[in-house]
Amino acid sequence: MGRNRDSAATPEVRHGRAARGAGGQPGPVRVLIVDDHAVVRRGIRAYLEVLDGIEVVAEAGDGQEALDRLAAMAAHREEPDVVLLDLLMPGLDGIGVISHVTQGFPGVRVVVLTSFGETERVHAALAGGAAGYLLKSAGPDEVVAAIRAAARGEVFLDPSVARRLTRELVSPRTGLGALTDRERDVLMLLAGGRSNREIAAELVISERTARTHVSNVLRKLELSSRTQAALVAVREGLVPPQG
Repeated sequence: MGRNRDSAATPEVRHGRAARGAGGQPGPVRVLIVDDHAVVRRGIRAYLEVLDGIEVVAEAGDGQEALDRLAAMAAHREEPDVVLLDLLMPGLDGIGVISHVTQGFPGVRVVVLTSFGETERVHAALAGGAAGYLLKSAGPDEVVAAIRAAARGEVFLDPSVARRLTRELVSPRTGLGALTDRERDVLMLLAGGRSNREIAAELVISERTARTHVSNVLRKLELSSRTQAALVAVREGLVPPQG
């Protein structure tokens, strides 16, 4: 990890489970570190363990080991809040892990920490449900910020990744003019991290109708994830950026 730079968090919020301590007070954010390089894992662990409010509960050296550890912890209702995940690993890679975690452990958030910032990898990770994407050149405080943002249900992107994605989004022929007024409302709620159920409640429509509106927004804007929709909403001035 390199020197600190300005961080960037998207406005999308997803409401995951909150860690709780004694008396119902917020407990430490529980983290599982997954990287096939032991030196990297130990370095991250050593840094995180001196911080208040973060607890490293386990490590894994590849994707399958990570899923095995998650299953074992979930059996005792002790799963982590956040998985800090490398993408390029032997066997099951990070993209595969993200998919399995999203489907099998919905209360667990995934933050990618990788050396690779290619757009295709970023899109695949976010479409799979990753709550953050950082490059290994990020400063330690950015890693901590991403972990804490994920635990709060927010999405955190490396500044260079966020800039690249924002430049790509919404070509002139697929601008917001393609959306109906109701779809604009849905886009703003997506940027606020609302689930389909929450969108339905807020707009007083059925969840099925909300799901259809979300699909129409993504299709018309040629987007593949709700995170991209949040970036579009910021870019077009529908919601203020959060940093």
